Amino acid sequence: MNTLTVSQVNRYIKAILDEAQPLNRIYVSGEISNFKHYRQSGHMYFTLKDNSSQLKCVMFAGNNSSLKFTPEDGMSVVCFGKVSAYERDGQYQLYVSSMQPNGLGALALAYEQLKQRLEKEGYFAPEHKKSVPKYPAKIGVATSNMGAAVEDIKNIISRRFP
Repeated sequence: MNTLTVSQVNRYIKAILDEAQPLNRIYVSGEISNFKHYRQSGHMYFTLKDNSSQLKCVMFAGNNSSLKFTPEDGMSVVCFGKVSAYERDGQYQLYVSSMQPNGLGALALAYEQLKQRLEKEGYFAPEHKKSVPKYPAKIGVATSNMGAAVEDIKNIISRRFP
């Protein structure tokens, strides 16, 4: 009878998963739950779930620094990465290299989260706002050097503001 250690079994399973081509570059969609962002390491740990299953995920700091939104529990996302096993715990998980909000509102979500963050930091407070001058000090015109646009603008300005 051939007896294996727990470490040998876990190492074997990891090797099988790492060699499985369909699992090395995979997109997985689901809803985030159990989201944890460890600020010290920068790593994110979460579970992706659908109606009948769940998949543990990790996104390391080097990958999540390029995210344009803040992941949250209940958010529907599409993750790209590879499935492998964490030998020590004997669990397989998705190692996420990129993540996008799922759906047409992805850009709107990123914009809304940025707006909320800037609001919280006080950038929209009245004391930070500058008044717009009644007349501009300078005007820039992008045109060809053969065009008449600059002369037209000069004529209109001199007529309106003699």
